[in-house]
Amino acid sequence: MNQILDAVRAGRTSLLPLLIKRLTLPERRALLPELTALRKDVREWDWARRREHGGVASALLVAGAGCHTGAAAAAAWIGSRDLAEGGAARGSSRWAGLLAVLGDREPAWLGDVAHRLAARAVTVEDNYPLIRELIGLADCPVPTTDGFVHAWAEDMAFGGYPRSSRHLLSVALREDPRAAEMVPLLFQTAEPAATLNWYVDPQAPDHWPSALTALVREGIVERRVLVDGCVARLLRGGRPGGLKFYQVLLQRLDLTPAELREHTADWIAMTADAPSVLAGQAQQVLAGLSEAGELPAERLAEMSAGVLFRPEKKLVRAQLVLLGKALRRDREARHVLLPAVAGAFGHEDTALQERALGLIGKHLLPGDEELRTELGFQAELLSPVHRRAAVELLGAGGVDFADEQPYEEILLVAALSRSAAPTVTEFESALDGLVRHAHHDRTALASALRPALADRWWATGDRQAEAGQIHGLELVAAAVLGCVRAYDLRPGSVPHSAGYHQNCVHSMLGAVVADRLREAAHHAVSGTLPFLLATPSWDTGSLEPRELVERLAAYGRLGVRPAPVDFAQALLRVRRDPAVAEAARALGTREGERLAAWLTTAGEPPELLRRVREPDLSLRGHWWDRDWETMRRIVIETAERPVLQSEFPQSFHGLGRPRTGNGHRCYWVPDDAAYGAVLPEDRETQAAWLLPEVTVCAALDGRGAGARLSRLAELGGPAGPAVHLAVATGLGARHPEDRLAAVDALLVLAARGELDTALLGQDAAELLRLGTVKPNRLADAARTIAATGAYATTWAVLDGALPALLAGGDGAARGAGELLAVAADCVKRSGAGGPGPEGLAAVASRAGSSRLVTQARRLRAALAAAGPEAVALVS
Repeated sequence: MNQILDAVRAGRTSLLPLLIKRLTLPERRALLPELTALRKDVREWDWARRREHGGVASALLVAGAGCHTGAAAAAAWIGSRDLAEGGAARGSSRWAGLLAVLGDREPAWLGDVAHRLAARAVTVEDNYPLIRELIGLADCPVPTTDGFVHAWAEDMAFGGYPRSSRHLLSVALREDPRAAEMVPLLFQTAEPAATLNWYVDPQAPDHWPSALTALVREGIVERRVLVDGCVARLLRGGRPGGLKFYQVLLQRLDLTPAELREHTADWIAMTADAPSVLAGQAQQVLAGLSEAGELPAERLAEMSAGVLFRPEKKLVRAQLVLLGKALRRDREARHVLLPAVAGAFGHEDTALQERALGLIGKHLLPGDEELRTELGFQAELLSPVHRRAAVELLGAGGVDFADEQPYEEILLVAALSRSAAPTVTEFESALDGLVRHAHHDRTALASALRPALADRWWATGDRQAEAGQIHGLELVAAAVLGCVRAYDLRPGSVPHSAGYHQNCVHSMLGAVVADRLREAAHHAVSGTLPFLLATPSWDTGSLEPRELVERLAAYGRLGVRPAPVDFAQALLRVRRDPAVAEAARALGTREGERLAAWLTTAGEPPELLRRVREPDLSLRGHWWDRDWETMRRIVIETAERPVLQSEFPQSFHGLGRPRTGNGHRCYWVPDDAAYGAVLPEDRETQAAWLLPEVTVCAALDGRGAGARLSRLAELGGPAGPAVHLAVATGLGARHPEDRLAAVDALLVLAARGELDTALLGQDAAELLRLGTVKPNRLADAARTIAATGAYATTWAVLDGALPALLAGGDGAARGAGELLAVAADCVKRSGAGGPGPEGLAAVASRAGSSRLVTQARRLRAALAAAGPEAVALVS
């Protein structure tokens, strides 16, 4: 026994298995007090004995495991952090010693130890190789703990003991004898294993969904296990990033119609409660089943009850379209589906209420009195502007107008009176509501507005104000109250300030907004417009083309001519969908022809020209914008748009003039959301206009312009070079809040499948070379992107940006090492491989231990670790 203690004190771990095997169980138990005492002493050793500590701790780990006769005590000893982290040998030698002293135990005992180690969440990943071997020796069922499942998934993806080299994922899964047991557990853990989302291109050999579908084809795993597992996991919900693997796996499995039909109840549940993207996918599945006649009307009505209650307008609009198609296919289904359509009566968007009411009116038949009465009781959920139309269509039902207050008018007054600037939705809803109410009953509207606006300066006295003196929605309200000179509201009039500051984008946008308000005020006085054409469908300001066609058709039925400015604004907002052009031409009106042309050719956004502007050294002595004018920077010029200057009202002409690319710094930063909604379907032009302000935020002392980048990313139209350049510039903004907004914009583009990582990386490289963006600020933004789990995306961008720094020789810019550190972390987490950016090998081969050289070596090693067959991730 003294030989064992002497071997432990000397750290001679290799001698222990043979010595311990000679002992009986009582003799082994007798050694435990002395081993425990020695463990206590070792725990208290100071740093002077650190070199000795590792060997002794490793020997203690093996000796204690061999001397414990109880499974619980043995597992506690092996799983202890002080022995595992105190310098115990790592890798195969560690597990070989433990297996040698445990291998002669009973299989049931070994299985008990393995399961107890698997239940220790803190150490299960470190002890996974031992647990796996013990399970093999015991021939027992695998543990089902989350930690063990996650460790197994990582082992399959990255390899481990006893393999001597890295296997491909598909090969590792095929050769694992317990894969059939483990794969179902991937769908049962509380959180998905991290490695499941670390996949590359679907054609790559280490893509988890592809590897699992291969197991199905080879008969190793049942297809139903994967299908049912994915659906069940998606039903449980969670963070969108954590659900991505299950969604992609379902796509790879390409479910059959029978499988889709079998999970109808699950898809319906997802449309009601799942995150927006997942709910939209489930809605598409059910739409396919409905069009194939595989979704009964009762199930469609059940689905609609959940979807129409959601706040997302896109989902609600799509559901109403789906209901409309089902009603056209089966007129008899109206008794089930029309009450479901009425579920949209309570939606906060009055345009969706109007669409639902129109759908009901289209499919109700004269003899449907009982159904008409049932729907009439639901009409009380409608806004007041639609309730009276519902009464005309459905009858009074449960709606009592006797004591009803002008609900929407009060809402409009609140929007007018509040101090903060309204959002696009609030502004447009209020403007449209004022026009609608003025058309219906201007006197009643004036009675509701007068007390709420009695404190306004223009509402006092007998003198009428000039239109240019009243701004925003108050101009329309003032016109309704008769407080504005009618002469100023005449069609075609131009405000006194029009044409000033022609180089200022905000002045041009302001002219459009002011002209639209003045026109709306004129028609509110005359009451000629029943509603506005340009009211957007989305909170970004975009307008659905079919919705505009329907509004123009309604104008035609009412004999109303569109207002020029309102129609022009509708064209700039409409989403360009050539498929709707034929429906626009079918209107048989001049506006229908213009809309059809706009949806096909006339609406093409202007061309952009990008160049580097050299500094104007002649301005070096001037105090205004000296730093700005004497700085090399990238500018974007916009081409002329003749159609805006020939076919649009005068206030729009400025938007059609070319921008010379001088990149003037503008000090007017409006907080009015209505300005950003003038061109919501032309992100490229807006990005070109925004670029000078974002450049100021990156290169000088600017602040706040980056906040508009995230909204820019949500707009419509192509996300091309201008958008990517603006985002790349924002990633290097001086202030953290602007960088964070740029990160949000990048993630929005990535989520919509519009991010070109190669282009963004090239832009970042050019900005780094110009000095517009500093490496340390870009590193901070990249670290924030990676923290969301987008390691592959971050690396794909940095791969294109790093050559600009690595080519700088010994005088690399400050912060280059920090950017390389982020890149190395992303490569390690994503498993990307390849030769790496140009110049990396040269920097990594330098002598010394500077941060730049050290991190270059880390990045080179991380890329090499993925092996020659690795493919860089671009998630």
